[in-house]
Amino acid sequence: MDRPWYQFYPEGVPHEIDLPSMSLYQLLENTVKDFPEYKAIIDGDKELTYRQLKDAADRFALALYQLGFRKGDQIAVMLPNCMEYIISYFGIQRLGGLVVQVNPMYKQSELEYILQDSEAKWFIGHAEQKEKLEQIGLDTQLVLIWVNTLGDQHEYDFYRLISDAQGELPVLDIDPLEDLAVLQYTGGTTGRSKGVMLTHSNLVSNVVQSFTFSGGVFERPGERLLSISPFFHVYGMTSAMNIGIYAAATIICSVRFKINHTLELIRKHQPTFFPGVPTMYIALLHHPDSSSSGLDCIKVCNSGSAPMPMEVMHEYERKTGTRIMEGYGLSETSPVTHRNPIRGQRKPGSIGLPIPNTDCKIVDLETGSIELPPGEPGELIIKGPQVMKGYWKRPEETALNLRGGWLYTGDIATMDEEGYFYIVGRKKEMIIAGGYNIYPIEVEDVIYQHPAVEEACVFGVPDPYRGETVKVAIVRRKGMQVCEQDIIDWCKERIAKYKVPRIVEFKDELPKTNVGKILRRSLVEEELEKSKVVGEAPRGTTIASERK
Repeated sequence: MDRPWYQFYPEGVPHEIDLPSMSLYQLLENTVKDFPEYKAIIDGDKELTYRQLKDAADRFALALYQLGFRKGDQIAVMLPNCMEYIISYFGIQRLGGLVVQVNPMYKQSELEYILQDSEAKWFIGHAEQKEKLEQIGLDTQLVLIWVNTLGDQHEYDFYRLISDAQGELPVLDIDPLEDLAVLQYTGGTTGRSKGVMLTHSNLVSNVVQSFTFSGGVFERPGERLLSISPFFHVYGMTSAMNIGIYAAATIICSVRFKINHTLELIRKHQPTFFPGVPTMYIALLHHPDSSSSGLDCIKVCNSGSAPMPMEVMHEYERKTGTRIMEGYGLSETSPVTHRNPIRGQRKPGSIGLPIPNTDCKIVDLETGSIELPPGEPGELIIKGPQVMKGYWKRPEETALNLRGGWLYTGDIATMDEEGYFYIVGRKKEMIIAGGYNIYPIEVEDVIYQHPAVEEACVFGVPDPYRGETVKVAIVRRKGMQVCEQDIIDWCKERIAKYKVPRIVEFKDELPKTNVGKILRRSLVEEELEKSKVVGEAPRGTTIASERK
């Protein structure tokens, strides 16, 4: 196939890479051999060198093994960005275990679904999560490891396990191509999350692909990564943590984005790379102290998880002198598939070029088999070593989305004559608000539980700060009253904050097809008419968008 993007690769970046056959744990092992005393993690007032990180991960792995954890076992990790997450992650990888990624903001119903679907029997988290487990009746069915408390019976203290571990670890026994490393939950056409099965080879390949495509800008060692994008999300896992370990970088952990705290971290630790999302850059841009915050220490800002408004990009770069590099990817691709070159031609609004060892095509929407010429929109399909093994316990959906070695992304895109790609629409109707992926049916399921709701349809509307925000159109049940705040309060009690609708509109009826299916798209188009942006294509900038 023709690959016009090769001519725009930065100098020194190969079209194809000889990718290593190794496990995720070996990324850490190799860095420790090369740079044992280099600073690996800064987490508040806690720091670890690479030697200390490996020692802690090995001890944690030994403790797990002595408790009965074995290769292939699933273990839910429900932690924010912190030192303990990284220790846990690489300790689990040392044994060939399967990390089940869990967002700490999940409420009971969300947590229950992922724990049951993944069949996890082990759980690592902060003790405040115990109430959620108790309410869904899973607290006694899991081996619980708490980061911040001793616990009792089948519960264990994270640091006590590490300090008490003595003995020999089993031989490292991992087949990188076949053995699973991570279950990364994403959404589907039904709105129910499904586990993306990522192998060691998928994740290691994507780290090496991404590092190589930087064209030497990303050095080994010497970089300092500001890690605010969550590790439990595939974007933060690869673009902040795994690539940081591979590059012998110092990973600066931050639990969440708070503008004043972020500026303080930047001033104090002088990060050189920042994998962020558009809302973070918007907040930094508009903060009154941003001009004197020392943002110029950052060599490159990666933007992912949501479209980056062009005006924000240009203003941020003008104010800070730092380039924002847009890219694209999905949970199903570990996640990175496209990136604008750091050294080379960047096209703002484009998701950039396919990274080395990655093939892409635009195919017709009807059959998915006819390759379309440059400029014509169709479905983006991808092939490469970073493409998932499949969906956990979902062979039918795996067969539907992986065809002939190609991943069908569900995103509508175009490619120009020079091989730069642009996202112009979505086949599926997921909402991306503030970098978070929200599946309408999840929110609708909660709203339909309200006794005063007859019908509901959730959709995304343009938002200058969050990219999109959640809106719901509701038809009340006859004779019943409910107001906007009632719906918002109802949702706040049942789902994570970022999924809660910010706009509630009551209607006499919702648009439907002849067979009675609610026409979500009609409501979206109505909203776009109000915003006077009908026909404006969304700008393509999603890294790890989880758009399935």
